[in-house]
Amino acid sequence: MFEAAEVGSKISKAAYKEEVPKLRAELLEAQLEVAGSSLAPVVIVGGVEGVGKGEVMNRLLEWLDARGVEAYAFGDPTDEEGERPPAWRFWRALPARGKMAVLLGSWYTDPIVDRVFGRIDEMAFEREMRRISDQEQMLHSEGVPVVKFWLHLAKKLHSKRLRKVLDDPERKWMVSKRTLKYVKRYDEFREVSEAAIRLTSTGVAPWFVVEAADDRYRDVTVGTILARSLRSALAGAAQGESGDEKRTPALPKPRKVNIIRQLDLGKTLEYEDYRKKRNRYQLRLGRLARELYETPHSMILVFEGPDAAGKGGTIRRITQSMDSRQYRVISVGAPTDEESAHPYLWRFWRNLPRQGHVTVYDRSWYGRVLVERIEGFAEREEWRRAYAEINDFEDQLTESGTVVLKFWLAISAEEQLRRFEKRRVTPYKQYKLTEEDWRNREKWDAYEAAACDMIERTSSEQAPWILVESNDKRWARVKVLKTVADHLKRALEP
Repeated sequence: MFEAAEVGSKISKAAYKEEVPKLRAELLEAQLEVAGSSLAPVVIVGGVEGVGKGEVMNRLLEWLDARGVEAYAFGDPTDEEGERPPAWRFWRALPARGKMAVLLGSWYTDPIVDRVFGRIDEMAFEREMRRISDQEQMLHSEGVPVVKFWLHLAKKLHSKRLRKVLDDPERKWMVSKRTLKYVKRYDEFREVSEAAIRLTSTGVAPWFVVEAADDRYRDVTVGTILARSLRSALAGAAQGESGDEKRTPALPKPRKVNIIRQLDLGKTLEYEDYRKKRNRYQLRLGRLARELYETPHSMILVFEGPDAAGKGGTIRRITQSMDSRQYRVISVGAPTDEESAHPYLWRFWRNLPRQGHVTVYDRSWYGRVLVERIEGFAEREEWRRAYAEINDFEDQLTESGTVVLKFWLAISAEEQLRRFEKRRVTPYKQYKLTEEDWRNREKWDAYEAAACDMIERTSSEQAPWILVESNDKRWARVKVLKTVADHLKRALEP
């Protein structure tokens, strides 16, 4: 694969001087169009150490309008980054619509290095490459085209260039111990990098291997390909927008027998029994949460269900058990302008808890396959592919040591109406009742069908859905408290 980038391509000084002004104008024109579009391109600059990646990033920042470009150079994870899934720091770097990001070091770096040094086997490496490919497909679908460059130098030329720098007292500092360590494994890096490129070069996110022996050729080639890629992405976005007609979604209908309708909503708990069990499980959960604080684990609790199902009250019984410095409750509503300018999972990635901490979501990323599906805020293709995207997101959470529990609080339509009427006449509860709640009630069957699809497609052993009979709030709260405590205990066992 890399042989094609070892042919000695060069550009003369005169040709470079003539080419660069036209290329800069083309790049700036494309960038200006990006600024007025729904796109947020990401440029990845990869390659072996010492090949000129930093120089290429600097050249792009020089040729583009730096006000519209965010540049990131990723090294070893910080303590904060190391306490979350590896992809967390890259998701935080995704630009908003109309802007671009250039990444020096990316989601490819750790898997490649880990494979070279034998920290993961071939199967694990290929799994990571498939995950990355799927993520780039998702980013592309969300308006984040990924343009990937791999800068290549033949082994002899690479060694010669490195020796030249090391022999120069003024530049010797530029070669780090890491670079020297990696150079000794040039052949292994070449083999693994070829495999990574082969596995992840796709139609929506192809790799461009650029010969880096001549700096002028390298820079002009990268700039030319980037300009062409931006034009292609802009054309694709314009075509999609021209044919994008909002349609009233076809509302799904629930099966007569389904997982929600099989629940026994008649389960109740007398107050005295409830009080004893609530206190017992709250004390147990409080102790386990304290143990969690001393471990490399974290916990995410997700609460979904019909309006007035008791999500808020159940969450309060959980948080009463914990130190307020340890948890965070996030109530998810319509996305803000900043959130809408990014892929829909971005606002959830950025709020992941650190080790030892707990994040509780009152509604969550499942809005994509519930309210956005039913109300037509997400196109059919968007919510259908979201199941796989959410499963991958949760897999990354659990693999990094996060305990993920998802609760569906189920109530009957009659119980919901009774609670609505109570809210309507109770002054301190009236704020909870909105016109949207009444409108949603008219689509009860559609939401039930969507919830059944969601549970069926996204419940796993690692991140299970727990269905809670919630017509009786006391029963629901005790069941949730016990379930959280039981799962947390198992997660903390050696």
